[in-house]
Amino acid sequence: MNRPFRALPLLALLAIAGTASADVLLIERAQAQQESALPARGMRMADVEARFGAPSQRLDPRGGQKQQWPTINRWVYPAFTVYFERDRVVDAVLNQAASNEVGPKPAIR
Repeated sequence: MNRPFRALPLLALLAIAGTASADVLLIERAQAQQESALPARGMRMADVEARFGAPSQRLDPRGGQKQQWPTINRWVYPAFTVYFERDRVVDAVLNQAASNEVGPKPAIR
């Protein structure tokens, strides 16, 4: 086999790898921006309110019907929603990243 043709598969692989790594960096940068602006897992309700202020809505708690099902509280802020198990943050999600993006479904009330 001729030497230039041996290098073609390697060049194709490098081109694909370069594109994929750029996508990963963009995703990692977006995640880092989101995490810095959201409450961290394990924060207490009082700490969230002290750092981010009072929520615009405190939705009715869900769950808790059985001992195995903890009560989940949800606080809605303009940019994100925080989910608490009892008084600790278990997750926080952005409501809508941009005005042209479809956000999560409205909360069940």
